[in-house]
Amino acid sequence: MKNKIFLVFFLLLLFAGFTSLEGHENFTLRKDIVVAKDEVQDNVISFGGDVLIEGKVKEDVVVLGGTITVSGEVRNSVVGIGTAITLKSSAMVKGDLVSIGGVLNKEPGCVVEGDTVYFKSSEIFSKFLREGFKGIFSLSLIPLILIIKLISLFIWFIIAILVAALFPKQISFASAQIRKSFWPIFWTGLLSLTIFVGLIIISALFSIILIGIPFLLGLIMLGIVIKIFGRVILFYFFGESLSRAFGRQKTSPLLAVVLGLVLVGIVSFIPFIGFLFSFCLSIIGWGVVIRTKFGTSENWLRRK
Repeated sequence: MKNKIFLVFFLLLLFAGFTSLEGHENFTLRKDIVVAKDEVQDNVISFGGDVLIEGKVKEDVVVLGGTITVSGEVRNSVVGIGTAITLKSSAMVKGDLVSIGGVLNKEPGCVVEGDTVYFKSSEIFSKFLREGFKGIFSLSLIPLILIIKLISLFIWFIIAILVAALFPKQISFASAQIRKSFWPIFWTGLLSLTIFVGLIIISALFSIILIGIPFLLGLIMLGIVIKIFGRVILFYFFGESLSRAFGRQKTSPLLAVVLGLVLVGIVSFIPFIGFLFSFCLSIIGWGVVIRTKFGTSENWLRRK
C-alpha cells in the first residue's frame, strides 16, 4: 500500500512539474521547437517534439522521443532518448553527444568536441520486451521483479536527465560538497530521515480525525522532491568520479548523471547488497539536499 501511495504522488508530482514547465519558452510537451538562424536560446527540452537547431543554444538540448536536427551550434551537450538525431555538416556540438535507444546520423564535416555515447538499443529493447512479456505469461523466462526494476530504472533515467538539464549548477555544487563534508552530510541525512519518518507517523495518526491529512500529503510531496533531487546529485557524483577514474577531468552534468545512473542501476540489481546500497544512498541524498539547501549553500545549517 505504501508503494502504491508513493507511486501515485510521484506521478502527480511529475505531471505537475511537466505542466508548470510547459509554458517555458525552452520546454515543450509534444510540440516542435525551432531555433532559427541568428537566434540564441539557453536550453531546449522537449518530450515527443521535433527540434531543429539552426542558431545557437547556450547550454543543452534534451529530447525524449521525437527528433533532433542540428545545423547550428550547441555549446554544451545534445541528449536524445529514443530520438532520431541528425547532425548536419555545419553542426557544432561543443559538449557531449548522447543517443540512447534511437538513431544517430552524423554527416561529414560536423564537429563534436566532447564524447559520443551511442546505444542503439531500440531493437534490443523491443526484443527484450517481447521475450520478457512472453516469459511472464509462461511463468518461466523473466521474474516480474526484474521487469519492475527495469521500468523503475527507465523512469529514473528520464527524471535524472530532466533535473540535470534544469539545475546543472546546483547538482554540481552539491556533489562537490559530498567529497568535502561526507560524514556531516551522512549524519544530517540520517537525522533528517529519522525526523521525517516520525512526522509521517504522527501525521498518519492525526489523519484519523482528518486534521493530519494536509500535513501528511505535504510531507509525502516534500519527501519525494528531496529523494529525487538527492538521488540525481548522487548520480552526478558517481558519474563524475567514474569519469575521473578514466582520466577525464571535465564531464558535462548530463553525461555524468547518465554514467552514475548506469552504475547505481547495476549495483541495485544485486540482491541484498543493492538494498543496503540504496538505503545508504537515501541517507546521503537527504543529507546533501538538506545541508546544501538544494545545492544553493555550502552549509545551510551553520550558525551565523
